[in-house]
Amino acid sequence: MQDVGDSERAKLFERFGRSFEAGATIYAEGEPAELCFLVQQGRVRLVKHIRSAERSLTVLHAGDLFGEAALLGDARRSAAAVALTEVSALALDRKTFGDLIAGNSAVAARLVSQLVRRLRDAEEQLENAMLRDHPSRVVNTLLRVAEEQKNEAGETVVELSPLELSSRVGLDVDTVKRAVQQLRDGGYLRIIEERIILPDLGALRQLYELLGKKEEVRGGLS
Repeated sequence: MQDVGDSERAKLFERFGRSFEAGATIYAEGEPAELCFLVQQGRVRLVKHIRSAERSLTVLHAGDLFGEAALLGDARRSAAAVALTEVSALALDRKTFGDLIAGNSAVAARLVSQLVRRLRDAEEQLENAMLRDHPSRVVNTLLRVAEEQKNEAGETVVELSPLELSSRVGLDVDTVKRAVQQLRDGGYLRIIEERIILPDLGALRQLYELLGKKEEVRGGLS
């Protein structure tokens, strides 16, 4: 909603705004989908139960849309949404959302860009699911994020929390942390708060290729 003026944004929030405390469930998996949400401030985690395990699907930020199943009609939530921090969001029904998009082309373009990004994320998760070793999954995701930034010169800074990286990689947080520590020990990255510093993308790509060759050898011996 950064594409909407401050006064219009304030009016929208007065009419449709909702606030959630950190840790609050915005909606539960399986319940009827009646409203979609546009994040104004804060971070939201989408969570799905797979058998007995809870998996993070993604972490959303200001400007992101979620709960869009409500736009289809007679749908149910395929995952739960939980406020990671204090969250302010617009809660919109199908008609109101359509009116908002029709009246603001910049907002529409932003949402289309978000949907394209989600398709890329889904492709990345599918690719990661085909990789057996955990370091390969983490390296693959880091390279993808770095390529999105189109920064080939010097160090690349990737701003991802452990939870966000875990969601993109498709592994639990502890497993991702162990893989990141291995890369850190090897000098392939540094950590400053929630920022991952990649000093040499070329070296990281070479590591990814090497890990792939090792996996091929192990597969041939099994």
